[in-house]
Amino acid sequence: MPILKQEDDLFPPDLLQLVEESPGESKHWFCLYTLSRREKELMRKLRSMAIGFYSPIITKRFRSPNGRLRTSYVPLFPNYVFLYASEVERHQAMTTNCISRCNEITNPEDLVVDLRQIREAIGSGTPLTPEARLVAGQRVRVRSGLFRGYEGVVIRREGKTRLLL
Repeated sequence: MPILKQEDDLFPPDLLQLVEESPGESKHWFCLYTLSRREKELMRKLRSMAIGFYSPIITKRFRSPNGRLRTSYVPLFPNYVFLYASEVERHQAMTTNCISRCNEITNPEDLVVDLRQIREAIGSGTPLTPEARLVAGQRVRVRSGLFRGYEGVVIRREGKTRLLL
């Protein structure tokens, strides 16, 4: 049983589809680096201001010291929130007191493709774990199965072969 309920990690819910349909808008993608452990607070504030964002949240299960199974919802990318906003909305987001740095994304098309893949992977229920460090490896594309078309890097950790998306 989770201590806190899972919150929405995408606003508006169709943000990743809207971006494709309206390329002429003056909105841009930004990568926000938050202050420590402030991702969810920032997402709540952005939602109340009706500013588009995405910060993938995954389920983490662990046993407490007394043996109970606990469930938490943690960011896949700690301290990062992806913002889709105009310059005025970006300025409003910066006033939330949750952001350390803000960088504009130089290749937004690739970012949206990657974010869609991550959202689909999370939605599939496949167990995902964030990798603490990147290991040099061969870049691959999945040919068949649930993740067909996804690209990533093959890594080997703790005797297991994994795909880093």
